[in-house]
Amino acid sequence: MNLHAKLKARGEAGRPVRVGVIGAGKFGAMFLAQARRTAGLHVVAIADQKPGQAAAAALAVGWPAEQLEAASPVAARDAGTTHCGEDAEALLATAGLEVVIDATGQPAAGIRHALAAIGNGLHMVMVNVEADVLAGPLLARRARQADLVYSLAYGDQPALIAEQVDWARAAGLEVVCAGKGTKYRPSYHRSTPETVWQHYGLTPEHAARSGMNPKMFNSFLDGTKSAIEMAAVANATGLKPQPSGLHFPPAAATDLAGLLRPREIGGILDHEGTVEVVSCVDWESGEFVPGHIRYGVFVAFKAADEYVSRCFQDYGLVTDATGRYSALWRPYHLIGLELGISVASAALRGEPTGAAIGFGGDVAATAKRALKAGEVLDGEGGFTVYGRLTSAETSLDRGLLPLGLAHGVRLRRDLPEDAVLTYDDVVLDQADPALRFRREMEAAFRQEGLAAAE
Repeated sequence: MNLHAKLKARGEAGRPVRVGVIGAGKFGAMFLAQARRTAGLHVVAIADQKPGQAAAAALAVGWPAEQLEAASPVAARDAGTTHCGEDAEALLATAGLEVVIDATGQPAAGIRHALAAIGNGLHMVMVNVEADVLAGPLLARRARQADLVYSLAYGDQPALIAEQVDWARAAGLEVVCAGKGTKYRPSYHRSTPETVWQHYGLTPEHAARSGMNPKMFNSFLDGTKSAIEMAAVANATGLKPQPSGLHFPPAAATDLAGLLRPREIGGILDHEGTVEVVSCVDWESGEFVPGHIRYGVFVAFKAADEYVSRCFQDYGLVTDATGRYSALWRPYHLIGLELGISVASAALRGEPTGAAIGFGGDVAATAKRALKAGEVLDGEGGFTVYGRLTSAETSLDRGLLPLGLAHGVRLRRDLPEDAVLTYDDVVLDQADPALRFRREMEAAFRQEGLAAAE
């Protein structure tokens, strides 16, 4: 536990870790709130495509206005201040930066920024899990080949889950399942930006006053974000998605050990070594489950023999009826407030806080309702599709359309509700850089084997 000491030493030596932030929404703003309090970090530049947003975000979390007056990233680098603007490319080209954070949430932008960061010799922290699921396995490989770090974002659930999986494996425990909590009922797959707020107990007016993005919040509700995050976990850990995707069983934290085990011994899993998401509400009543972990993450594991099982009992672990299966959980995650851990780990240890080691999980676009030929898909959290977790093998074999490419594309044919879309169902721009990079990734991992990281 020495990241703080290493950061402090860099600051005292006049060599703070220099950081650039692209995307000044909620996640980026939360990072900024803590970055100004972290010894040894210097945020050189903040870029957001919305004019004025970068400075507004910094000011909103307490940054003094005089800190934000630099005319360019280079001027900010030299003066120890921070430049705010819209030009992500200028930020990425700034000499002396060490780490860049992409918090845009836009898959194409994330891929573009990651490739530019690698080309400029910069470590990349990818908050943008949408980009990571669309192309992270190949981006992580490119970074490793350049002796750079490409990392999931600590504070976001995938990185925290990857950490728990690493802990269990490093302790010699066999991981049965890993995942997170959320609020889910089956009807939520039909939710749209027009219906989302009723499920959160908010009025549209209240949400608008608070600056809440209905598509973003709807992605969390309709199961899409869960699918995206579990695909990222699968790729970062080698855990294999279940053939039936995610089940979202209602569960308390103390239910995990008995629930997250194979069906043949009383659990709900298709197989061990997988990912799952548990719901904080009862499907029928909609009431909260006592002791739920809506905001938490977990890892379920099993004892290899009777001795280890007895140790579980001796030290009070919650287990299933056999005493062999147990779980640990963390009840909360702090989003951008914890992101500095990834930045420090990349710059000071040369290690990611989770990164794809292969291509094992994918997210397929799935029809929210019956769709008609000629309709234009509106992507994550919208009116037309939601994301379904699948294995990369199934995705490639069936030619499934990745959710990250299901925005602004036109349907070729009618599709029924819950149909999983394929590439053949839509008209794609073959010159689109994001599509081309995704296709390159598919070809590489199809040829070499989906589990191959190098």
